[in-house]
Amino acid sequence: MTPPAASPAGSSPATHAPEMPVETHAVTPEELADLRQRAAKADENWDRLLRLTADLENYKKRAARERQDAVKFANEALLQKLLPVLDNFEMALAATVNAPAEGVKSLQEGVTMILQQLRQTLVEAGLEEIEALGKPFDPNFHEAVSQQESADVPEGQVLQQLRRGYRFRERLLRPATVIVAKQPAA
Repeated sequence: MTPPAASPAGSSPATHAPEMPVETHAVTPEELADLRQRAAKADENWDRLLRLTADLENYKKRAARERQDAVKFANEALLQKLLPVLDNFEMALAATVNAPAEGVKSLQEGVTMILQQLRQTLVEAGLEEIEALGKPFDPNFHEAVSQQESADVPEGQVLQQLRRGYRFRERLLRPATVIVAKQPAA
């Protein structure tokens, strides 16, 4: 290892560059006033930047809070629409307690009306029933649990629907559970 080069006597390594004369200039009162005005404007801009940054952070926090609330209470409107259906079911059950035997027909009609009300509320909320019976089997919308021989229905067509399927706004919510027809054994 070589020792560092020795600098000339009395000089430091930082002073190797040739010295340039520094020009001094007296500041006039106009220039001083201009500098003070610029400094005041810079302070004002800095304060404004800090306020705007704080406002942006507050906005981000508020937007995140509102987004969480929107997700948390997304089903509120649907539930409000379902409450009358629930009330009608409770009234129908209360009517069966003291109903005479001939009241079964009117009870059946009332429950049918409540079912229609419930279906209409769900349709308004975006729920669609998947039609399966008599349609060609589609694994995207149907879940086959078995096959059954049939001479009346073409092979690969839905012979029987065991459970309804539903879509919610173009997204499959639950496939229809079906039995698919097959050719009878010869």
